[in-house]
Amino acid sequence: MAFKQVTIIGTGLIGGSLGLALKKRRLAGRIIGCDRAPVLKRAKDCGAIEAGTANPAEAVRGSDLVVLATPVIPILDLIGRFGPALPGKTLLTDVGSTKAEIVQRAAKSFGRSAGQRFLAGHPMAGKENAGVEFADADLFEGAAWLFTPLPGQNVHAGLCGEFIHCTEKMGAKIAILDPSDHDRLCAWISHVPQMISTALAAALVDEFGADAPVLDIGGRALREMTRISGSPYSMWRDIAITNRKNLSDALQKLEQRLAHIRENLDSRELAAEFERAHQLRKNPPRKR
Repeated sequence: MAFKQVTIIGTGLIGGSLGLALKKRRLAGRIIGCDRAPVLKRAKDCGAIEAGTANPAEAVRGSDLVVLATPVIPILDLIGRFGPALPGKTLLTDVGSTKAEIVQRAAKSFGRSAGQRFLAGHPMAGKENAGVEFADADLFEGAAWLFTPLPGQNVHAGLCGEFIHCTEKMGAKIAILDPSDHDRLCAWISHVPQMISTALAAALVDEFGADAPVLDIGGRALREMTRISGSPYSMWRDIAITNRKNLSDALQKLEQRLAHIRENLDSRELAAEFERAHQLRKNPPRKR
């Protein structure tokens, strides 16, 4: 058993799935949740946690691993609060979708010991549905779990290495990235797809009305493209704020690409765009 007691702050989809995954694979002893009372009740009822409290200071007491599974801006706040307060034997990690600001805050809060006490991470797993009621013990199976080291940090040493080993036992595929590289990459492969889905769904509502059966008529392709439009704004607001430049740059390039397609609907340039796009599928993702 890697960790005797784990605290998960934010027991929604990701936090709840992490609790279930740790318990299923016997990687943790006692699991404590921290969230609002109704959320904690649902997390306890589904078996993601044993006990919970709405007070973060109480929730972390006695834990050797603390996981921040909230949106990014609360993660930044909690790192600032926990940096001076957590005992040196406790590892703090997070699952935030942007990393540069988080790593900077951790370095400032923990000082010289940051490399031993904090591990920045981002599991590339999720669903369009939020909430612990959708938690899944196998959510991380086959998913990438990205870790972004602080300057000079050896993420495979000490408690950091133990947690990475736990994520591997949960079935995750590990990748180590520079925080700035992570944020630029995720702007393209995660954040832009969300904005495309949101924009398309909103445009369809404007064009045909909220009650029009466009999903039934459009079939599988449209349903897949608009599936994640149901994702919660509260999470994506923080991602947009903390990764604004990368996301803005990526959206601008995509806008230019769409404009090029619009201007060449009746020319050979459209065929060239299809040919370039087909190159992405030459190496399809491996099945999970």
